[in-house]
Amino acid sequence: MPPLYIVQQNTKIRIRNRRLQVERDPSPDSQSPIANPEVLISVPIGQVTQVVLFGNISLTTPAIDSLLAQNAEVVFLTQNGEYRGELIGSLTPHVPMRRAQYARLSDPAFTLEMAKGFVTAKLQHQRAFLQRHTREERSAAALSSIEHLERALQSVPQKTTLDSLRGVEGSATAAYFSAYRSFFAAEWKFTDRNRRPPADPVNVLLSFGYTLLAQLASGAIQTVGLDPFVGFLHEVVYNRPALALDLMEEFRPVVDGVVLWCCRSGTLTPSGDFTPGPPERPIILDDDGKRRFLQAYQQRMDQTYTHPLRGMKFTLRQCLIEQSRQVADSLLAGQPNYQGDRAKPSGG
Repeated sequence: MPPLYIVQQNTKIRIRNRRLQVERDPSPDSQSPIANPEVLISVPIGQVTQVVLFGNISLTTPAIDSLLAQNAEVVFLTQNGEYRGELIGSLTPHVPMRRAQYARLSDPAFTLEMAKGFVTAKLQHQRAFLQRHTREERSAAALSSIEHLERALQSVPQKTTLDSLRGVEGSATAAYFSAYRSFFAAEWKFTDRNRRPPADPVNVLLSFGYTLLAQLASGAIQTVGLDPFVGFLHEVVYNRPALALDLMEEFRPVVDGVVLWCCRSGTLTPSGDFTPGPPERPIILDDDGKRRFLQAYQQRMDQTYTHPLRGMKFTLRQCLIEQSRQVADSLLAGQPNYQGDRAKPSGG
């Protein structure tokens, strides 16, 4: 089952008759002394694999106990979608796998080659995204950015340090966003990629989507027995899931596509779904807008693709797990030959 996203504020998660329920207590103004809580969501606990909470949502102790017994993660985000922490069960017993992971981290040559694989995969997907949309509308900005990405891809194999590799990745991504912004109407006021805090509706959606993607990547990494905090392209920093960030790089254009579709299809509008906020959160996406974005994101992640390396059809979230397996195989074999998932939709 896909993650269960809870955005309704001031609600409580309970377990009733082996079902996980999201409930809202009766209004204080209710005239009935025995009014029952309003049930907003109810699913069998056995179907729950991950719960993602946005903002002020509480869990009862029986709910926590049931989720831990189910080995289901609970991810805590702010109402705006910023990561705060998670509740997980016992660690996986993959000691040899993690021992190999930690050993490879001390090998600079291995680390650099793995990082090159992640960067190459990301730039390939960014180039493909721009090429697809440039076929629809001949954008000079997109054509220029595609050329920049192609030069960057050619230069990656020659890089001899992580810093120089990160420089190529950063410059290419800046070029990518200079084209990406040209796909949006002026009303969205999207002029560049910014965050902490995002200053316009498009950046709010991008940051929101990347947070969701990072959680999927972290879960995929742990599924195959790896430590999500020990990466190669991203530096190891306390409480940052470096390997999950490495893995998600090539999948970022998936989020970019969801954001673009939501903004161009009328699923979200800058005036109807976003409101001004305080300086620390200048643009706020309302709860109804979150639900519509989450629905579009889930539909995209549920699409079936033919994995180019495995030759089998998987959903996008399953492709993340397959890419994690490729990382694990590279670590165990001592061969840093990570290849991007240049999958295509099945039937097209």
